[in-house]
Amino acid sequence: MAAVAADPAAVDAAEDREPQRKAVPGLESQRRQIKSSESGRERPLRAGESWFLVEQHWYQQWELYVQGGDQDSSTFPGCINNAKLFEDQVNWRLKKGLVEGEDYVLLPEAAWHYLVSWYGLEHGQPPIERKVVELLSIQEVEVYPVELLLVQHSDMDTPCTAQFSHTDSVDLVLRTAREQFLVSPQEETRLWVKNAEGSFERLCNTRVTVLDAALKTGQLVVMETRNKDGTWPSAQPHTTKSASEDENFQGQPGICGLTNLGNTCFMNSALQCLSNVPQLTEYFLKNRYLEELNFCNPLGMKGEIAEAYADLVKQAWSGHHRSIVPHVFKTKVGHFASQFLGYQQHDSQELLSFLLDGLHEDLNRVKKKEYVELCDAAGRPDQEVAQEAWQNHKRRNDSVIVDTFHGLFKSTLVCPDCGNVSVTFDPFCYLSVPLPVSHKRVMEVFFVSMDPRRKPEQHRLVVPKKGKISDLCVALAKHTGVSPERMMVADVFSHRFYKIYQLEESLSSILDRDDIFIYEVSGRSAIGENSREDVVLPIYLRERTPARDYNNSYYGLMLFGHPLLVSVPRDRLSWDALYHILLYRLSRYVTRPSSDDEDDGDEKDLEDKDNIPKPGHVAGGSSQDPGPEQAGPSSGVAGGSRAPVDNSAGPSHWPQRARRKHLFTLQTVNSNGTSDRSTFNEDTHAQPYIAIDWEPEMKKRYYDEVEAEGYVKHDCVGYVLKKAPVRLQECIELFTTVETLEKENPWYCPSCKQHQLATKKLDLWMLPETLIIHLKRFSYTKFSREKLDTLVEFPIRDLDFSEFVIKPQNESAPELYKYDLIAVSNHYGGLRDGHYTTFACNKDSGQWHYFDDSSVSPVTENQIESKAAYVLFYQRQDVARRLQPQPASSDPPASLGSSSPPNSEFMDVN
Repeated sequence: MAAVAADPAAVDAAEDREPQRKAVPGLESQRRQIKSSESGRERPLRAGESWFLVEQHWYQQWELYVQGGDQDSSTFPGCINNAKLFEDQVNWRLKKGLVEGEDYVLLPEAAWHYLVSWYGLEHGQPPIERKVVELLSIQEVEVYPVELLLVQHSDMDTPCTAQFSHTDSVDLVLRTAREQFLVSPQEETRLWVKNAEGSFERLCNTRVTVLDAALKTGQLVVMETRNKDGTWPSAQPHTTKSASEDENFQGQPGICGLTNLGNTCFMNSALQCLSNVPQLTEYFLKNRYLEELNFCNPLGMKGEIAEAYADLVKQAWSGHHRSIVPHVFKTKVGHFASQFLGYQQHDSQELLSFLLDGLHEDLNRVKKKEYVELCDAAGRPDQEVAQEAWQNHKRRNDSVIVDTFHGLFKSTLVCPDCGNVSVTFDPFCYLSVPLPVSHKRVMEVFFVSMDPRRKPEQHRLVVPKKGKISDLCVALAKHTGVSPERMMVADVFSHRFYKIYQLEESLSSILDRDDIFIYEVSGRSAIGENSREDVVLPIYLRERTPARDYNNSYYGLMLFGHPLLVSVPRDRLSWDALYHILLYRLSRYVTRPSSDDEDDGDEKDLEDKDNIPKPGHVAGGSSQDPGPEQAGPSSGVAGGSRAPVDNSAGPSHWPQRARRKHLFTLQTVNSNGTSDRSTFNEDTHAQPYIAIDWEPEMKKRYYDEVEAEGYVKHDCVGYVLKKAPVRLQECIELFTTVETLEKENPWYCPSCKQHQLATKKLDLWMLPETLIIHLKRFSYTKFSREKLDTLVEFPIRDLDFSEFVIKPQNESAPELYKYDLIAVSNHYGGLRDGHYTTFACNKDSGQWHYFDDSSVSPVTENQIESKAAYVLFYQRQDVARRLQPQPASSDPPASLGSSSPPNSEFMDVN
């Protein structure tokens, strides 16, 4: 029991409770009642009861009086007088160092009241009441309680002294301070204590004792009262007047933006969604969370996340802010979840998952979690197993988060070998539903024809998502009329071939950002095929550049332009023939020199020139140029390695004839084009790469860079493949479809005693009051990451789950299976970058608003559905009616409750 020292009211109260003098019993009877009876001082101490101090000399005088047996004796002690125990007659503070048996005796409460009723208490003196406490397993009367100096945050200069037992709760300290400073019941308060270093520390857990809180006599305890705008005075930095311009602002509660602290839009979006869940926000606004803060949960965050979120909600719903800065909350989140430290972009659903789990553990009503063994159904009825699973869950997890967001799955696993069926019921906090994924993929490629007059063509092709390189060639053949057998696919990066693909390789190894070139080659050629009559040579373009060394004697070589794959007749493998073939292939952007510029050689050279491919032809074979409408054959070409084409001499051994002037020179190089190869060794089984080396002057004179970089777009590039929208119900159906477990996540069959790729089916058994649906837009595979921008059509009202819930339903209460939308977290952009926003319906006004960080604007329901919708919040209709009862006349018109697709003009709102 707390006592406020130096308070005259306490003295008056003591006099008021002083009983009227009763008929005094005999002296022997008095002695027995005070000393040896059940109510006497010889009885054992009991923790929590009150004992009283009586001055030793007065008590000895009373003993002498009752032992004498003479009621008219001069030894009559008179009124109880404890004056010698006090330092003064004003504050009535006990002297230091009083010793039991020398300065005072202790009497139980009943004995004390007997003596006061028989002899009275000296006028003006307060009774010295003390508690029996158990310290270190020993019970003793706490003669000297803890004296604390109580002050208000707004007035630190006028402390008030109050006494508390070591076993009193900190909550009693808070209540005493509230009474002392006349704080109204509606106002929220909290305590700080000044420690020995002079800094202040929060007394968060008010349920602990003064002893456990380590409070000492003389310590300053500060009580602060929350401001009307939801902030705490201690959290307000002392700033200039500009920071308090909104002090008089009064807006709609809940319509409050959140400042972006740097890539924190994901956090703001999740917070705005959660803030607009009516029953959760009411829980915090009405301070029900204060009684349920769990400071000792090892899985929780010492109540700090719950308190930080409560502060945020109170500020946002005070109506006094246009926008608030969630810096304290961001710091708390980073402290307990290191993945959210710093200012990188994250996923709003991941933050939401962490926050729901953190709030649950911080507010868990279960203080000590018991061990619960999970049981399989083992043939029992679903109702029985489900009820057992939910009760087991509630034995360890009981919070406002469980009340609001947790539901129950039925999980069925079937072993493919023995047919063993395992049925369990598992709790969930949100549904992560897949989007129907198209089995097609759109890829953009460049087609390079053998006809040098044709510029490269950009094509947009639709191919199987799990297809092969050959499928890409077949799709291109339908656009170009060139047979797939005469195509080779390469990834071009930084003017070189990053990779030349084989026909059997998977398309998944090609990323959307890769530059894919598909080259037309001779139908009789493929890299490394000994049976072919032509060989395909990769060709690089290089320019000599003066190196910056001390004597400028060395020339460097720098790659430029697009590389080529060129078919060369095997029986014409000579530098001379290759020079003419390449000159022809480059003829669109390389000017042929006149006779004055180059000596074309002798008759032998003319014979060679007869073998130079003509337009539409290749040396050693024919290649017609069919129209773009013709479709080539669908058969693929046989793949091969980059082995040498035959056992004939390599390019370095080809005879080269002297010329008076060349436009360029040819050189065998490595696969990167960075180093020359002086010899070609067939034993290495390496594919020969050829470089065309240009002198700067010759390149400037004969090479047209603008024309070389030119390309045309095929008609297919202009086509926009519009994805058909899907209904939310389709996603939920997909979620409950039977699937086979992946190799990385097998199931241990208790019957087979080994891991199996079992079939798994999830069914919805029990749905929560507020259902969170996460649309799995982000797809991650071994080779690729992508975001699905499919439009998902979701109803604003009357989302009916009756067809999905397999638990026997209450037909008389259809609202138990119908949900209305209350919030949407949106994601705009791609994987590497993006922006999160929120649509939310205000619980008080019913008006929808768009929250974009610190900006908030009203919107209509038609604007809510978009391709950006990422996380949906639905509230069960019976909960909405319970929280906000309305007359039937104010219900929305039936037309608004329709779940039909929105008008097409709103389908691409982004």
